[in-house]
Amino acid sequence: MANWVTGKVTDITHWTDSLFSIKIHAPIEKFTAGQFAKLALEIDEERIQRAYSYVNSPDDNYLEFYLVTVPGGKLSPQLAALKTGNELFVTEQAAGFFVLDEIPDSQTLWMLSTGTAIGPYLSILQQGINLERFENIVLVHAVRWGKDLSYLPLMQALENKFQGKLKIQTIVSREKWPNALMGRIPALIENGQLESAAGLSIQAENSHVMLCGNPQMVRDTQQLLKEQRNMAKHLRRKPGHITSEQYW
Repeated sequence: MANWVTGKVTDITHWTDSLFSIKIHAPIEKFTAGQFAKLALEIDEERIQRAYSYVNSPDDNYLEFYLVTVPGGKLSPQLAALKTGNELFVTEQAAGFFVLDEIPDSQTLWMLSTGTAIGPYLSILQQGINLERFENIVLVHAVRWGKDLSYLPLMQALENKFQGKLKIQTIVSREKWPNALMGRIPALIENGQLESAAGLSIQAENSHVMLCGNPQMVRDTQQLLKEQRNMAKHLRRKPGHITSEQYW
């Protein structure tokens, strides 16, 4: 059973009609960058809970989550309606293994995400610990519309901070957008556009690929990398080249 603590909303940002970020203060145990917590509200005498990844660094004095409002959803529309000072429940202990300690050394680390699944990568990069093992890091955020690139300013700030080590690449699937590729992650790997834009290759000999987001993207990209790049899923008992987390 999860131990729940009470958190208080300190800030909420509505990026679009369906995307928002929520910051809270809560007495949780320290988490590892890349992990997730569960948020909950009491609705009609029932505690409704969902899992969301931390966006903030574990070293920050606030907790931040990036959410999409699911039409007709039990929880997300209620969370989107919260105001500063409102309370909600948070699990005291984080969970999940989508963390750097589980990633083997490689020359290039690819962080591929869709939608709100950019969160765990931002947490990892903002903390900035244990990244010296990688010569290059490529952070990819794929969205439907350009307006959905909520954290692009933070991504750009991180790119500047890492002084050449980190490359960011945005992908917008439904419209042309400045500096963004157009399409889906698997197709852009297959046709070589993603690697060309990054100036780096995805190869079993020198790369590790982290996948987080839409389950279809995760499945399709894993299959492509297995078939065309001879890359295998990474397991503790059998090291490989692909680490994945489905986001809903």
